Amino acid sequence: MSRTITQRELRNESAAIMDAVERGETFVVTRNGTPVGELRPIRRRRSVPTAELKRKWANSPPIDYPAMRAEMDALFGEERVGD
Repeated sequence: MSRTITQRELRNESAAIMDAVERGETFVVTRNGTPVGELRPIRRRRSVPTAELKRKWANSPPIDYPAMRAEMDALFGEERVGD
């Protein structure tokens, strides 16, 4: 849920508003009563080290590519791009 603030509030309380955004809050900024923008936290992508991925997938079964292709063809049809 977002909180609506005026352009003046953004200007006068910018440090507190930025702290709130950092905590995950979202703001809709208005000018003369009309919404003009949204201030929200950036979704940070979590990177996972390669070694961790290898450990997690080490015991996964091998992929049967012909079976996967057949299943995809059954679901989506056999028309292929570039063939």
